[in-house]
Amino acid sequence: MHQDPDLETGFRRLAKLAQDRPLAEVEKSTSYGTPALKVAGATFVRMLDETTAVLQCPVDQKALLMEISPGIYFETDHYVGHDAMLINLEKISDEELSLRLHDAWEYKAPGRLLKLVD
Repeated sequence: MHQDPDLETGFRRLAKLAQDRPLAEVEKSTSYGTPALKVAGATFVRMLDETTAVLQCPVDQKALLMEISPGIYFETDHYVGHDAMLINLEKISDEELSLRLHDAWEYKAPGRLLKLVD
């Protein structure tokens, strides 16, 4: 699988942070032609471009995060009304990004996996 080298740096960061958390059945894959992390076949985060990730999350959480930290969390017209938001990877700390990845994993993981994580 050939990946754009510009996307690989950001994706390595996402993959490492996800690996450092106790998240079951995370697999490296692709989504819309870009590197992605999936749980049980469902994408929970993917790269959009070299500095932006697309993170799955409930719409109400997205609205709150975009209001609190508009420099980090945002959306384009394409994502309005969808359960996904964009993250500026150059502005977010590893600690906060790790929390967001955990939340996204919980949002997309099937119930059988949620029971394994406290």
